[in-house]
Amino acid sequence: MSKPSDSHVAVLAFPFGTHASPLLAVMRRLATASPSTVFSFFNTAQSNSSLFSDDGDRPANIRVHDVADGVPDGYVFTGRPQEAIELFLQAAPETFRREIAAAETVVGKKVTCMLTDAFFWFAAEMAEEMKASWVAFWTAGANSLSAHFYTDLIRETIEVDGRMEETLGFIPGMEKIRVKDTPEGVVFGKLDSVFSNTLHQMGLALPRANAVFINSFEELDPALTENLGSIFKRYLNIGPLALLSSTMQKDTLVHDPHGCLAWIEKQSPASSVAYISFGTVMTPPPGELVAIAQGLESSKVPFVWSLKEKNMVHLPVGFLDRTREQGIVVPWAPQVELLKHEATGVFVTHCGWNSVLESVSGGVPMICRPFFGDQRLNGRAVEVVWEIGMTISNGVFTKEGFEKCLDRVLVQDDGKKMKGNAKKLQEQAQEAIYGKGSSFKNFKGLLDAVVKV
Repeated sequence: MSKPSDSHVAVLAFPFGTHASPLLAVMRRLATASPSTVFSFFNTAQSNSSLFSDDGDRPANIRVHDVADGVPDGYVFTGRPQEAIELFLQAAPETFRREIAAAETVVGKKVTCMLTDAFFWFAAEMAEEMKASWVAFWTAGANSLSAHFYTDLIRETIEVDGRMEETLGFIPGMEKIRVKDTPEGVVFGKLDSVFSNTLHQMGLALPRANAVFINSFEELDPALTENLGSIFKRYLNIGPLALLSSTMQKDTLVHDPHGCLAWIEKQSPASSVAYISFGTVMTPPPGELVAIAQGLESSKVPFVWSLKEKNMVHLPVGFLDRTREQGIVVPWAPQVELLKHEATGVFVTHCGWNSVLESVSGGVPMICRPFFGDQRLNGRAVEVVWEIGMTISNGVFTKEGFEKCLDRVLVQDDGKKMKGNAKKLQEQAQEAIYGKGSSFKNFKGLLDAVVKV
C-alpha cells in the first residue's frame, strides 16, 4: 500500500462538446481534498486555453499538459461530421501514452490512477500495463450509460430498424424508453463509424474499471442506479455538479456580460420567464429560429434567449425592436444562475445532460428539442419518466406548436404538475449533495478510489 501522498493521478479529458469542463470541476474538488496528490491533466491546447483562460486560483497540485489533437500535418478537412473527433480518437492511445510517460519523468512519480472520460475505453489496457487503477467519468446520464452497456442485448433483441416504437422493457429502468430514443450507433445510424465503435467498446470495457462515476444523483433514477450498481465494481452518482459549484462559489462574482440577471430581477410574477438555449454545439435551423421568435412574440411570454451572434441574422426583420420590452437576445447567458432564479418558468432546451441536470437543480420544467446523441433519451425521460416537461411535437419548432408548449407549461394545470414534480426533484438533488446525502457519500468513495492505491 502506497501512502496517499505517493499518488499521481493522470486525468484524460475528451476535448469536444462540454466534456472537459465537468471533468475539470471534479478534478479540482479531488485536488483540494487531497493536496498531497499530484493531478496531471491531459487535454488539447485549444480546449485547455478555453478552460484555463482566467485561472489564477488553480490548486498547486494540478499540472496542465497540452496533448496533440491528432490532426496530421497538412491535413485538409473534408467537412464530414465528427471528423475532428475521429482523428483525435484514433491518435489518442499513443498520444496519451507518450505524454503520461513525460509527465511521470517531470513529477518523479509513476501514475497510480487513470481518471478518464469514459469514452477512452483503451484506458482499461493502459491502466493494467501501468499497474494503475482506472476510474471512468461518464459525463451524461444513467439512461444513456445503460444504452451503451446493453448495446449487444438491444441489437440482438430488436434486430432491425423497423421496431422503433418498441420500448426497452427488457432493461431494468428503461421500461418507458423506446428504441427510437436511443443514441445513434446503438441500433441505427452508422454502426461501424469510429465514434459508434468507441461507444460500443466503452460499454464492454467499463465493467473492468475500478469505479465509474456520473454527474447525477441516485434518487433521480433509482432503478437504473440499482442495476448499474450491480454491473460495475463501484458505481457512484456524485452530482448535480451545478449545485455543488454554486455552493462552493458563493462569494465569487457571476460572469454576466450582457446583464441577464439584472434584466430578470425586474420580471414578475414568479415563474413567468422562458429561458431559451441549445447549448454550445447545435443551433436549430433558420426556419425553426423564425418559428421560436414568432411564437415568443405572439405569446407575449417574457424571455431570455441565448443565441450566437452569427445566428441572429435569421431572426424575423424587426423582431428585436418589437420585443425590446418583452425580452432579450444575448450571445451568452449565465445559465445556472438563470435557472435558479424564481422568475424563470420554463427552459427551452436541446436536452444535453448538463442542461437537463441544471434545470432539475433549479426546479424548472422543460420544453425539449433534442438533436442527437443522448438528447432524445433525456427528452423522453423529462416527458414520461420524471414528468417535468414536454417534447415539441414532431421534433421541430413551428410557431403554433411552440405557442401551445409555452401555454401548456406556463399556464395549464399539467404545467403546474410539471413544476411540482421539478420542485420535488430539486429538493432531492439538494439533499443529495450535503452531509448525509447520497452524492456527498459517493464523492468520498470516489476520492478513495482515485487517491488510495
